[in-house]
Amino acid sequence: MREMALVYLDRSGGLQKFVHDCKKYNDSKQSYAVYRFIISINPSDIAELDAALGNYILHNPIQAAQIFQSVCFIAIKTLSLIEQLQTEAQITVLLKPSHLPPLPSYILSLSAFPFNYTSQRFYMCEGIVIAMGTVTKYTQGARFLCTEGTCQYSEGFRYIRVHMPGATESATVRNDFVCGLCSSPLQEDMKFRVLGDKQIVEMIDAKVLNALKGYSSDKSHFRSQAFTVFLR
Repeated sequence: MREMALVYLDRSGGLQKFVHDCKKYNDSKQSYAVYRFIISINPSDIAELDAALGNYILHNPIQAAQIFQSVCFIAIKTLSLIEQLQTEAQITVLLKPSHLPPLPSYILSLSAFPFNYTSQRFYMCEGIVIAMGTVTKYTQGARFLCTEGTCQYSEGFRYIRVHMPGATESATVRNDFVCGLCSSPLQEDMKFRVLGDKQIVEMIDAKVLNALKGYSSDKSHFRSQAFTVFLR
Protein backbone atom coordinates (compact mmCIF):
# COMPACT_ATOMS: atom_id res chain seq x y z
CA MET A 1 0.00 0.00 0.00
CA ARG A 2 2.99 2.32 0.46
CA GLU A 3 3.78 1.97 -3.23
CA MET A 4 0.20 2.78 -4.25
CA ALA A 5 0.13 5.74 -1.85
CA LEU A 6 3.23 7.11 -3.57
CA VAL A 7 1.70 6.53 -7.02
CA TYR A 8 -1.45 8.41 -5.96
CA LEU A 9 0.54 11.34 -4.56
CA ASP A 10 2.49 11.56 -7.80
CA ARG A 11 -0.60 11.43 -10.04
CA SER A 12 -2.74 13.79 -7.96
CA GLY A 13 -0.12 16.51 -7.57
CA GLY A 14 0.13 15.84 -3.85
CA LEU A 15 3.81 14.96 -4.15
CA GLN A 16 4.62 18.35 -5.66
CA LYS A 17 2.78 20.11 -2.82
CA PHE A 18 4.58 17.92 -0.30
CA VAL A 19 7.97 18.89 -1.73
CA HIS A 20 6.94 22.56 -1.55
CA ASP A 21 5.90 22.18 2.11
CA CYS A 22 9.23 20.50 2.88
CA LYS A 23 11.09 23.41 1.33
CA LYS A 24 9.30 25.84 3.65
CA TYR A 25 10.30 23.74 6.65
CA ASN A 26 13.87 23.41 5.43
CA ASP A 27 14.23 27.16 4.82
CA SER A 28 12.74 28.07 8.20
CA LYS A 29 15.08 29.05 11.04
CA GLN A 30 12.66 27.66 13.62
CA SER A 31 13.41 24.35 15.33
CA TYR A 32 10.70 21.70 14.94
CA ALA A 33 10.09 18.52 16.88
CA VAL A 34 7.22 17.60 14.55
CA TYR A 35 6.71 18.31 10.85
CA ARG A 36 3.01 18.39 10.03
CA PHE A 37 1.68 17.73 6.54
CA ILE A 38 -1.92 17.97 5.33
CA ILE A 39 -2.53 15.63 2.40
CA SER A 40 -5.69 16.12 0.34
CA ILE A 41 -7.15 12.87 -0.94
CA ASN A 42 -9.98 11.90 -3.24
CA PRO A 43 -11.41 8.60 -1.94
CA SER A 44 -12.97 7.73 -5.30
CA ASP A 45 -9.69 8.18 -7.19
CA ILE A 46 -7.78 6.13 -4.61
CA ALA A 47 -10.38 3.34 -4.67
CA GLU A 48 -10.08 3.15 -8.46
CA LEU A 49 -6.30 3.04 -8.20
CA ASP A 50 -6.20 0.51 -5.37
CA ALA A 51 -9.40 -0.72 -3.67
CA ALA A 52 -7.57 -2.00 -0.57
CA LEU A 53 -5.89 1.35 0.08
CA GLY A 54 -9.12 3.26 -0.58
CA ASN A 55 -11.05 1.09 1.86
CA TYR A 56 -8.28 1.37 4.45
CA ILE A 57 -8.31 5.18 4.26
CA LEU A 58 -12.09 5.38 4.66
CA HIS A 59 -12.37 2.98 7.59
CA ASN A 60 -8.97 3.20 9.32
CA PRO A 61 -7.79 6.77 8.64
CA ILE A 62 -5.39 6.93 11.60
CA GLN A 63 -3.59 3.75 10.51
CA ALA A 64 -3.76 4.85 6.86
CA ALA A 65 -2.06 8.12 7.80
CA GLN A 66 0.86 6.05 9.09
CA ILE A 67 1.30 4.60 5.60
CA PHE A 68 1.57 8.10 4.15
CA GLN A 69 3.83 9.04 7.07
CA SER A 70 6.25 6.27 6.07
CA VAL A 71 6.11 7.33 2.40
CA CYS A 72 6.80 10.96 3.34
CA PHE A 73 9.76 9.99 5.53
CA ILE A 74 11.34 7.89 2.78
CA ALA A 75 10.80 10.71 0.27
CA ILE A 76 12.39 13.29 2.60
CA LYS A 77 15.43 11.12 3.23
CA THR A 78 15.83 10.01 -0.39
CA LEU A 79 15.56 13.53 -1.80
CA SER A 80 17.20 15.29 1.19
CA LEU A 81 14.21 17.62 1.56
CA ILE A 82 14.55 18.46 5.28
CA GLU A 83 18.07 18.37 6.65
CA GLN A 84 16.98 18.63 10.31
CA LEU A 85 14.67 15.59 10.21
CA GLN A 86 16.05 12.60 12.10
CA THR A 87 13.27 10.06 12.77
CA GLU A 88 10.00 9.01 11.18
CA ALA A 89 8.20 9.79 14.45
CA GLN A 90 8.82 13.49 13.77
CA ILE A 91 6.37 13.40 10.85
CA THR A 92 2.64 13.70 11.40
CA VAL A 93 0.22 13.38 8.50
CA LEU A 94 -3.38 14.58 8.39
CA LEU A 95 -5.49 13.04 5.62
CA LYS A 96 -8.12 15.46 4.30
CA PRO A 97 -10.76 13.76 2.11
CA SER A 98 -12.50 15.80 -0.58
CA HIS A 99 -15.75 13.90 0.03
CA LEU A 100 -17.14 10.66 1.44
CA PRO A 101 -19.33 8.04 -0.27
CA PRO A 102 -23.00 9.19 -0.32
CA LEU A 103 -24.13 6.27 1.82
CA PRO A 104 -26.08 6.30 5.13
CA SER A 105 -23.25 4.55 7.01
CA TYR A 106 -20.98 7.55 6.45
CA ILE A 107 -23.44 10.07 7.89
CA LEU A 108 -23.18 10.88 11.60
CA SER A 109 -26.71 11.55 12.86
CA LEU A 110 -27.11 12.22 16.56
CA SER A 111 -30.90 12.19 16.25
CA ALA A 112 -31.09 8.53 15.20
CA PHE A 113 -30.75 5.49 17.43
CA PRO A 114 -28.69 3.54 18.16
CA PHE A 115 -25.60 5.73 18.57
CA ASN A 116 -23.25 3.05 17.34
CA TYR A 117 -20.38 5.32 16.34
CA THR A 118 -17.45 3.60 18.02
CA SER A 119 -15.07 3.39 15.07
CA GLN A 120 -12.51 6.12 14.47
CA ARG A 121 -13.30 6.54 10.80
CA PHE A 122 -14.53 9.44 8.71
CA TYR A 123 -18.14 10.62 9.05
CA MET A 124 -20.12 13.47 7.57
CA CYS A 125 -22.08 15.54 10.06
CA GLU A 126 -24.49 18.38 9.39
CA GLY A 127 -25.91 20.67 12.03
CA ILE A 128 -26.54 24.19 13.22
CA VAL A 129 -23.85 26.05 15.14
CA ILE A 130 -25.40 27.60 18.25
CA ALA A 131 -22.24 28.69 20.07
CA MET A 132 -18.55 29.20 19.33
CA GLY A 133 -15.62 29.51 21.72
CA THR A 134 -12.55 31.66 21.22
CA VAL A 135 -9.57 30.37 19.28
CA THR A 136 -6.95 28.96 21.66
CA LYS A 137 -3.66 27.10 21.33
CA TYR A 138 -3.03 23.40 21.73
CA THR A 139 0.12 21.27 21.45
CA GLN A 140 0.47 19.51 18.11
CA GLY A 141 3.79 17.97 19.00
CA ALA A 142 6.55 18.03 21.60
CA ARG A 143 10.01 16.62 22.20
CA PHE A 144 10.99 14.97 25.48
CA LEU A 145 14.46 14.08 26.77
CA CYS A 146 15.59 11.74 29.52
CA THR A 147 16.76 13.63 32.61
CA GLU A 148 19.51 11.07 33.26
CA GLY A 149 22.58 12.58 31.59
CA THR A 150 24.30 9.22 31.02
CA CYS A 151 21.25 7.75 29.25
CA GLN A 152 21.49 7.59 25.47
CA TYR A 153 17.98 9.06 25.24
CA SER A 154 19.01 12.27 27.00
CA GLU A 155 19.51 13.68 23.51
CA GLY A 156 18.13 13.15 20.03
CA PHE A 157 14.52 12.62 19.01
CA ARG A 158 13.63 9.33 20.64
CA TYR A 159 10.60 10.62 22.54
CA ILE A 160 8.20 12.57 20.33
CA ARG A 161 4.64 13.18 21.48
CA VAL A 162 2.10 13.98 18.75
CA HIS A 163 -1.54 14.94 19.20
CA MET A 164 -3.91 12.24 17.96
CA PRO A 165 -7.57 12.79 17.00
CA GLY A 166 -9.78 12.54 20.07
CA ALA A 167 -6.92 12.85 22.56
CA THR A 168 -6.80 15.38 25.38
CA GLU A 169 -3.98 17.86 25.94
CA SER A 170 -2.60 15.77 28.82
CA ALA A 171 -2.09 12.82 26.48
CA THR A 172 0.48 14.90 24.58
CA VAL A 173 2.10 17.01 27.29
CA ARG A 174 2.42 16.31 31.02
CA ASN A 175 5.20 15.82 33.59
CA ASP A 176 4.92 12.13 34.52
CA PHE A 177 6.40 10.47 31.42
CA VAL A 178 9.35 8.18 32.13
CA CYS A 179 12.20 6.85 30.02
CA GLY A 180 11.60 3.38 28.63
CA LEU A 181 15.31 2.57 28.90
CA CYS A 182 16.31 3.71 32.41
CA SER A 183 12.93 4.69 33.95
CA SER A 184 14.14 8.21 34.72
CA PRO A 185 11.66 11.09 34.36
CA LEU A 186 11.33 12.76 30.96
CA GLN A 187 11.48 16.51 30.57
CA GLU A 188 10.07 18.47 27.66
CA ASP A 189 12.44 20.49 25.51
CA MET A 190 10.26 23.59 25.31
CA LYS A 191 12.00 25.16 22.33
CA PHE A 192 10.76 22.30 20.16
CA ARG A 193 7.07 22.52 21.12
CA VAL A 194 4.78 22.90 18.10
CA LEU A 195 1.49 24.76 18.68
CA GLY A 196 -1.70 24.91 16.66
CA ASP A 197 -5.09 26.61 16.85
CA LYS A 198 -8.25 25.00 18.18
CA GLN A 199 -11.81 26.17 18.60
CA ILE A 200 -14.74 24.57 20.40
CA VAL A 201 -18.11 24.71 18.63
CA GLU A 202 -21.52 23.71 19.98
CA MET A 203 -23.81 22.23 17.34
CA ILE A 204 -27.33 20.89 17.26
CA ASP A 205 -28.96 18.55 14.77
CA ALA A 206 -30.58 20.32 11.81
CA LYS A 207 -33.87 18.50 12.48
CA VAL A 208 -34.48 20.78 15.46
CA LEU A 209 -35.56 23.43 12.94
CA ASN A 210 -38.93 21.71 12.74
CA ALA A 211 -39.47 22.33 16.44
CA LEU A 212 -38.39 25.95 16.15
CA LYS A 213 -40.98 26.46 13.42
CA GLY A 214 -43.69 25.56 15.89
CA TYR A 215 -44.78 22.13 14.79
CA SER A 216 -43.73 18.54 15.26
CA SER A 217 -44.26 15.37 13.27
CA ASP A 218 -45.97 13.75 16.27
CA LYS A 219 -47.47 14.73 19.61
CA SER A 220 -44.89 12.98 21.78
CA HIS A 221 -42.46 14.91 23.91
CA PHE A 222 -38.94 15.35 22.65
CA ARG A 223 -35.74 17.12 23.63
CA SER A 224 -32.80 18.52 21.70
CA GLN A 225 -29.24 17.85 22.80
CA ALA A 226 -26.31 19.92 21.57
CA PHE A 227 -22.98 18.24 20.86
CA THR A 228 -19.45 19.60 21.03
CA VAL A 229 -17.07 19.71 18.08
CA PHE A 230 -13.36 20.45 18.37
CA LEU A 231 -11.96 22.26 15.32
CA ARG A 232 -8.19 21.92 15.09
